[in-house]
Amino acid sequence: RQHAAMQPMTDYFRNDVAVKRPYIRLEWCIEALRSPVRREVQPEDGRVRYWIWVEELGRYLRVVTLPDGVTLHNAFPDRRFKP
Repeated sequence: RQHAAMQPMTDYFRNDVAVKRPYIRLEWCIEALRSPVRREVQPEDGRVRYWIWVEELGRYLRVVTLPDGVTLHNAFPDRRFKP
């Protein structure tokens, strides 16, 4: 089990996403990678999208990693996602 502090992330995630969306918890992002409702590779750049339902948000959270499927790059509530 990976400790949250050890989770790899891009500078964009650390300096932008975490700052602009402080309500998004790292644990949710890690859980999305572990057991997503859906997982999809973006054909244009190979980044991987994961979705997870977050009760506290009342919607799905989309988490995007680099092509390695591990390094967090983006996360946001996805208003349009339908499982």
